[in-house]
Amino acid sequence: MNTPASFTQERQQQVLLALCAVVPASCILYQTEDTRPYECDGLSAYTQLPMLVVLPENEEQIVAILSVCKTLAVPIVPRGSGTGLSGGAMPIADGIVLSAAKLKRIVHIDQAGRYAVVQPGVRNQAISDAAGSLGLYYAPDPSSQIACSIGGNVAENSGGVHCLKYGLTLHNVMRVRVATIEGDIIELGSHALDAPGLDLLSVFIGSEGMLGIVTEVTVKLIPKPVYAQVVMASFNDVVTAGNAVAEIIRAGIIPAGLEMMDQTSIRMVEPFVHAGYDTEAAAILLCETDGSLEEVADEIERMSVVLKQSGASALAVSQNEAERMRFWSGRKNAFPAAGRISPDYYCMDGTIPRKKLAEVLLAIAQLEIKHQLRCANVFHAGDGNLHPLILFDASTPGEFERAEAFGTDILTMCVHVGGTITGEHGVGIEKINAMCVQFSETERSTFFAVKRAFDPLMLLNPDKAIPTLHRCAEFGREHVHHGQQKFPDLPRF
Repeated sequence: MNTPASFTQERQQQVLLALCAVVPASCILYQTEDTRPYECDGLSAYTQLPMLVVLPENEEQIVAILSVCKTLAVPIVPRGSGTGLSGGAMPIADGIVLSAAKLKRIVHIDQAGRYAVVQPGVRNQAISDAAGSLGLYYAPDPSSQIACSIGGNVAENSGGVHCLKYGLTLHNVMRVRVATIEGDIIELGSHALDAPGLDLLSVFIGSEGMLGIVTEVTVKLIPKPVYAQVVMASFNDVVTAGNAVAEIIRAGIIPAGLEMMDQTSIRMVEPFVHAGYDTEAAAILLCETDGSLEEVADEIERMSVVLKQSGASALAVSQNEAERMRFWSGRKNAFPAAGRISPDYYCMDGTIPRKKLAEVLLAIAQLEIKHQLRCANVFHAGDGNLHPLILFDASTPGEFERAEAFGTDILTMCVHVGGTITGEHGVGIEKINAMCVQFSETERSTFFAVKRAFDPLMLLNPDKAIPTLHRCAEFGREHVHHGQQKFPDLPRF
């Protein structure tokens, strides 16, 4: 979707002059060749040039930028590193992009309190790198952790392969400092175990830049495990692999990581990173345990027993740290590996009950036939977070539209089986229609009420995440009856 710029040169000049009065001119980009890199985030299928891009250097400049935008009624799209996959950072044609790229200072690491205070542009991996010499690290580890920023993680409530045991961003952030559209600086949460008043921190994390601009984040740090090992289990069919996930949890085992990949994704990844995957397997599970040597040995033994009883055809256990990282390298590189076998891919992000994994995998296979497109499946299997990679060629007429329809079917199916349309990528513009499937008009009105409480002028990341009644009506009356749409082509659950 390529929408022409809708701002006039006069309007751009007006906003540019107002911003130059509060931030250095070097912090503002307005020429097309300079703003082009900001036309999309990781969801490159949708693009839009912004009117301006502003890169503030401190909190005071952020407040001043918000004041200008409020006075001139200019929409604002916050942006971290641009690695998001739902279009949450796609610009508004007559608005500005407010980038946190220059706010990348680690303010303070408190070893005794086990927390770090960082600016929003700090990379996820950089926090653990800085805390490593103290024996500490930051647990959430999205696949893009070498590039993604903590501010973006807060916006999307990002997870990662270790979220089953250690939680999402929500569970690992203690406090955020926020600039509101009114020009106030507020702090949500605290450095203590609890904070007085309403739990607005939980409301803010995952709000996709629609409530305020993050200026500082306090994250939890935890001790680095003494030891970790991974069991790689091969299975002859996806149903057995999916059922094995439920059996591990039923046995009372909470692995540090529990990931699943189907044969398409295995064969896509193995030539790319040479992770040592079984390319003949219909699916593999990667099950990690960490802790003391004794704890790891005990859990590896228990997991191995459950996996064998659940029908694993082969098991391999990492014997050293290099092999453990090699096993994980395949899962972490699944998305870039897709580029080696397909000109384009569309990454979905839904969440389902673990007990439905096998059924949904079979249903996705049927959807491949329906839409005549391939799909590689990778999962945060432990918490039911799916990442189907729909492979297509945008240069072939109609293929992108088929990929979009494929994705809509997957998300609708997630709702039907008792799940949700997103796990960690957010809604953005990608899933805004699917919100009509999951949430009723009353629920969506409540979401808008929360937004208006923070942003009465609706300037912060407008037209994202929450669909209007008109948009849902356009999506189709049969889609919006609170997730009750029926697809005759889908398997019956």
